[in-house]
Amino acid sequence: MIYSTGSDWLQAANKRIVLFGMSGLGKTYLSNMLREAGDWFHYSVDYRIGTRYMGEFIADNFKREAMKVPFLRELLLSDSVYIASNITFDNLAPLSTYLGKPGSPSRGGLPFDEYCLRQNQHRQAEIASLLDTAHFMDRGRDIYGIPNFVCDSGGSICEVVDPDNPDDPVLSTLERDLLLIWIKGSDAHTAELVRRFDRAPKPMYYQPQFLEKAWIDYRVEKGLHEDEVNPDDFIRWTYARALAHRQPRYQAMARRGVTVTAEEVSEVKSPADFNDLIARAIDRKET
Repeated sequence: MIYSTGSDWLQAANKRIVLFGMSGLGKTYLSNMLREAGDWFHYSVDYRIGTRYMGEFIADNFKREAMKVPFLRELLLSDSVYIASNITFDNLAPLSTYLGKPGSPSRGGLPFDEYCLRQNQHRQAEIASLLDTAHFMDRGRDIYGIPNFVCDSGGSICEVVDPDNPDDPVLSTLERDLLLIWIKGSDAHTAELVRRFDRAPKPMYYQPQFLEKAWIDYRVEKGLHEDEVNPDDFIRWTYARALAHRQPRYQAMARRGVTVTAEEVSEVKSPADFNDLIARAIDRKET
């Protein structure tokens, strides 16, 4: 790790971190709090994915739908309207909408082959965005004079790396320059995330092998053909399994850095609180 002790961390003039873990446990909360303090540069991997690497896919999908409406079709063909994604750090809906859900088209689903194509686009975009981290770390310091840096990774980071490979190119690049911090949730947190997802299921990225198996197992269990699948029901069925699939992968990644709990994160109210928490996490890893 780039900080050997808690004291090293506290005294460092340039603090550089990657936050990772399940969505909904505090990564963006911490990132926003640190950014608002003024001396932390916030790099959102999901925002980078949705703008730099998938922005054109997202906008083209909007245009494809607009072309189905005669009124909008005429305006688009005459360059009379402009359609673009208004994605922000706090609103990643355009990216989620593009990823979509597999299943019956009559219920808003995508054919499975098209869904897998978009999943692969996301995979490549996420890897590229993670590898851009050092570039933005340099930008934050050289252009804006901001000394500290937080990379707010997506929940699917563990799906696009090989946590058990010491030479994984993404993780090796990140740990060379930054401290990896896992926000670990409890069983109660997992249950709450499942309940929250069940109320409002949202598209997400899955590791290809996991997705293929889930798609087959779900249809066998339900006795459905591909075009009979209810998209929301499938991703509800898959979500808890996806969280269980990710947990050991996060844990393996955490061997390269430190672990804090979601309960500890909930008690952080200021950058000073955060710095103290990370110092403790580094020291207890050493003991």
